[in-house]
Amino acid sequence: MSKFKKYQQKIGDYSIISCIFANDFREESQFLPFVWMASSRKKIIKLYNHPKNMRMKSLKFLMLGTLVGLASCGVDMPQEKQSSFETMTIKKSDIELPYKFSARMKGQNDVTVTPQVSGQLTRICVTEGQQVKQGQTLFVIDSRNAQLELEAAEANLQAAQAQENSAKLEYESNKNLFEKKIVSSYMLNNSENSYKQAQAAVAQARAAVNRAKVNLGFCTITASVSGIIGEIPVRVGDQVSPLTQLTMLSGNTSMYAEISVTEAIIESMVKEGVKASDVEKHIANMPEATFIMKSGTEYPHKGRVASLTGIVNSATGSLTAKVSFPNPDGHLYSGIQGTVVMNFEEKGVIVIPQNAVVRLQDKSLVYKVKADSTATAMDVTTEDAGNGVDFIVTSGLKVGDRIVTTGANNATEGQQVLFPEEVKK
Repeated sequence: MSKFKKYQQKIGDYSIISCIFANDFREESQFLPFVWMASSRKKIIKLYNHPKNMRMKSLKFLMLGTLVGLASCGVDMPQEKQSSFETMTIKKSDIELPYKFSARMKGQNDVTVTPQVSGQLTRICVTEGQQVKQGQTLFVIDSRNAQLELEAAEANLQAAQAQENSAKLEYESNKNLFEKKIVSSYMLNNSENSYKQAQAAVAQARAAVNRAKVNLGFCTITASVSGIIGEIPVRVGDQVSPLTQLTMLSGNTSMYAEISVTEAIIESMVKEGVKASDVEKHIANMPEATFIMKSGTEYPHKGRVASLTGIVNSATGSLTAKVSFPNPDGHLYSGIQGTVVMNFEEKGVIVIPQNAVVRLQDKSLVYKVKADSTATAMDVTTEDAGNGVDFIVTSGLKVGDRIVTTGANNATEGQQVLFPEEVKK
């Protein structure tokens, strides 16, 4: 008879209330279990120290005996406990939905700088990225030809004025002679016409002088608005013409974020009864806008919708809107891309937490609690609330319905999810 069997006979009616300890895990044969027994008087005694070479099969019998002993001692064994799910009752509420639009920044006064006259570029007075003020000199073109043209125009003006004086003298002389009936009316009219032609010639010469002055002024290119200088693709010595782009000047005191307004938003405006004559008023009542850069950084200044084009782009099916942002610190530049976010209030909608929705292939399900406290799956249509927490239910539920929230993924059809004490609540 094995030593284990002998110990079994020895303990008799005693009950095992504990199990095995091990002090060496290098080999299975080196487990050193200890077993304690309790009498009906609950006296605890040490029974034995198991040999090192006892097989694992004996350990299994010993553990089984331990469980039997625990039960015979009146020790309560763990019982399976029913657990309920968290639920909520459906009701309508108001919620702010964040609408997000891809946007590209553009200066409100972005200007393409090109020369008005042809010539050789002799000076570049600014650098790329430099902040300039209106009227500041940017480029200088060789002005020698323009200066010569001005001098020639001034000389022509002097000649025209001399001719005018001569014609005037002749006309006044013939006028006196005509009064004395010395000359005919033909000579008087002819001299008068010559005088008028001389006056017109002077006006033309004076206009030529002014044009030459303007062309001379065009040789010095100044900033038409205050802003930041963009890329300068030309160099000193280049031959430039009115077709040459010298740089881009971005008037960045205020910036436009250009966004595309989808047809869905246009349709909502129609449903709200917004007329064409009320568009400006509707724009003025729009919420403030926030600009989020690509890095996720939120621009500190808020913007407002400034304009909305009246023509839908046939390629994109959307209208272009401009959102104006102040740029007092010059942190925004033309060409920056990001996202414009505007919060629009939705009233009287059904909002449920996202954990209440179970995705099953292309369906969205929620578990509705029936009168008998069991769950039944309901097909619903949802929209993202944009806050990462909730969904808006557009169909499938009504006010007063009770649904499972926490634990919905573990619920099954017909499963009891509420128990009597919870139903009373």
